[in-house]
Amino acid sequence: MKTSSKEHIAWVDLLRVIACFLVVISHSCDPFVGQFDANRSEFLTGTLIGSLVRPCVPLFVMMSGVLLLPVNMEMGKFYSKRTKRLLIPFVFWSIVLPLLYYVYIHSGVEIISPNIDVKDYSLGRTLQKMYLFVFNFTYDTTPLWYIYMLIGLYLFMPIISPWLKQAKKKEIHWFLGIWIVSMCLPYIQMLAPYVGYTGNYGNMGILGVCDWNVHGTFYYFSGFLGYTVLAYYLIHHPLNWNWSRTLWTAVPVFLLGYAITAGGFILTQEYFPGSYANLEIIWYFSGINVFLMTFAVFIVVQKARFQSPPLLQKVAALSFGIYLCHFIFVQMGYDLIYPNIPVPPAFKILLIALSSFVISFLVAWLLSLNKITKKVVM
Repeated sequence: MKTSSKEHIAWVDLLRVIACFLVVISHSCDPFVGQFDANRSEFLTGTLIGSLVRPCVPLFVMMSGVLLLPVNMEMGKFYSKRTKRLLIPFVFWSIVLPLLYYVYIHSGVEIISPNIDVKDYSLGRTLQKMYLFVFNFTYDTTPLWYIYMLIGLYLFMPIISPWLKQAKKKEIHWFLGIWIVSMCLPYIQMLAPYVGYTGNYGNMGILGVCDWNVHGTFYYFSGFLGYTVLAYYLIHHPLNWNWSRTLWTAVPVFLLGYAITAGGFILTQEYFPGSYANLEIIWYFSGINVFLMTFAVFIVVQKARFQSPPLLQKVAALSFGIYLCHFIFVQMGYDLIYPNIPVPPAFKILLIALSSFVISFLVAWLLSLNKITKKVVM
């Protein structure tokens, strides 16, 4: 998501496009997953496909690690440069997306998505959304949660960079090892009540977490920062495996992660109906199962060597813009494709995703043609 000589390495372009398309597929699955027991077939289809694409956001984050770490400029200059690249599109889409949703909801199209509450789209509520983004994202701007998180990563990158530059390989192993342990904690918290844990004053957090403290033992090693460090490590300490060893490692690791992700989601929904918080844990981007899938995809694509065609470079350059604007087109695609095209749910999801991706690319491309609007997509 930045301009760098590394951007035009073919495998980097490919990984950005893969990550972007997987995000679109993920959101295309949401209405199907939201059927739950109302339509078990659609729920299972959405879950199986949605679980398959969970590496989407971690791969995007790893691209930031590939392209930005280590930071080799003064902290203020880095912050200034990153702020300009993020703040303009962030503010623009935080304002425009609620407006687009308002127009769409009141356009007369039948809204069939189970995730939409039409009563939340009055003019007054829409105007509120256009300034309340300073606190957090809304349903209309769901993909922008990533920007809030990315800003946090950018703030920390200049701080961790000096350590990365001088850290020995084994020292980075220690960091990544503790980070991997932290990815298991949500599951430990899920299971703790079954061995008698009753929480602390009603708070079910573990390892020091309570109502007056959210910073548990592994807090400072958890989250998306680990993906950026992992990307740095794999670039500066490449595995140098042949294709045979890479695939014999990546395929089983991916399948294991996928089995935990899809199977865990289905079992959690079946045995703990209504426990949406636990369902989200299974799909955590920083969960151990999604990490396994992400690692597998990254090492395979990183090993690819080919000449990047112009179209791939163009889509990769616009991947950020595609990400920012795709969500409303997924919404439109579901409302129009779901009731009108009589194909199995899996094909509906792919049709919604593909059409939304293409339309989003065209919108981002058109905006990129003007030097002013270019700033909101690149």
